[in-house]
Amino acid sequence: MCKMQLSLQPDILEIIPSRLLLKPAFPGRKPALSMYKQIGMGRSFFPMLLAVSFVLASSAMGQEPAQSPDPSPDHSQTPQPEGGQDDRNREKDKSNETVGKSKIEKETGTINDRIFEVLPNYGTVENTKNLPPMTTRQKFRLATAGVFDWGSYPFNGILAGIAQAKNDPKEWGQGWGAFGKRYGASFADNSIGTYMTTAIFPSLLREDPRYYQMGKRRFTHRAYHAINRLFIVRTDSGHNRFNFSESGGNAAAAAISNVYHVSEDRTASRTFTTFAFLLLYDGMNNELKEFWPDIRRKVFHKDRP
Repeated sequence: MCKMQLSLQPDILEIIPSRLLLKPAFPGRKPALSMYKQIGMGRSFFPMLLAVSFVLASSAMGQEPAQSPDPSPDHSQTPQPEGGQDDRNREKDKSNETVGKSKIEKETGTINDRIFEVLPNYGTVENTKNLPPMTTRQKFRLATAGVFDWGSYPFNGILAGIAQAKNDPKEWGQGWGAFGKRYGASFADNSIGTYMTTAIFPSLLREDPRYYQMGKRRFTHRAYHAINRLFIVRTDSGHNRFNFSESGGNAAAAAISNVYHVSEDRTASRTFTTFAFLLLYDGMNNELKEFWPDIRRKVFHKDRP
């Protein structure tokens, strides 16, 4: 605005003297009146130029904030606190995981929500029907997690104690040495059976060793579904067929058990009894896996695992 004033004022000053010099001989007050009129026109024109310059300057100043607006809260970033809270919740959930929780459960969609806070619950799928097939490595990792879970040690100790009380087999007698043999035999039976039915046979036959809960159906339907999974299995391609891994795996485990049992106990009867026990154990385990979420909600008042 100052530059505009400096460029206009010299022009006005040049106009006034030139008019006065052109009429120096006018008699009376005519020259003075002419000067007065010119000065009056200059005074009226100059404020008008100032006003126009002020308006132009104001409009220019009004456009500057649009070019460099003041910083204001970005509403597009408002979900960040919630996302941060979700991250903290996930970290909290990780810290609250039970012993069996591991990377394999996250990769395969399974959950080890311990039954009664003690029994391992590996390979169970809740509220999900479609999952990608497991790799051979994942199947072996799932079997290893179940075999060496801390809950398996007292469980095999109970089975060894029952066999000790029954004095079965008699050739091992009594005492801590005999209990150790029975404990080792029980641990081997269950461990070999788990590897056969969860890792080896499912990998060879491309079957899915996970247990898919039915949920939200009648009790009889769900109980039948749990037993039926001993004979019907989902393949890696998503189809259903006879569960060769369950039957063949437990039969192979029962046959291998003859290697570490006493010679007098290597009979077809004992082999079949071991096979039947492994099959019965898996059936009972399926029933617990199916109805544990209901028990958890109604008895322990936990909606989430």
